[in-house]
Amino acid sequence: MVRPVCPQCGWIYFIDPKVAAAILVEQDGRVLLVRRVNEPFRGLWTLPAGFVNGGEDPAEAAARECLEETGLFVRVLGVLDVIAGREHERGADFIIVYHAEVTGGELVPADDADAAEWFLRSELPPLAFNATKKVLA
Repeated sequence: MVRPVCPQCGWIYFIDPKVAAAILVEQDGRVLLVRRVNEPFRGLWTLPAGFVNGGEDPAEAAARECLEETGLFVRVLGVLDVIAGREHERGADFIIVYHAEVTGGELVPADDADAAEWFLRSELPPLAFNATKKVLA
């Protein structure tokens, strides 16, 4: 890959990838999903997820996003998958998907979600992202 270089000072421009973190929570044979309020894919369902802030641990980012979008506190159990490939212009280049369990809270949608519900894998609603589809396959 050829990177842009400043002809005066030699500074090299590196494109930093965006990283997101997602949570797969399963309980009583169901998976937790949230319905998006923002474009792209407004009205479609996805795992609780969001961007990792600079200096933030990705597992903590995933748990934070879950709390913000669902009202549920979770304990991260481990990495489930790392999915590469930007799905839309403002999307992440990498999504780190964690498996987690609920430790408290009350299921209340907020932030980027207007609904948060538990679904059987055999009765999933329309899904927003290929990454979500891959994790739930």
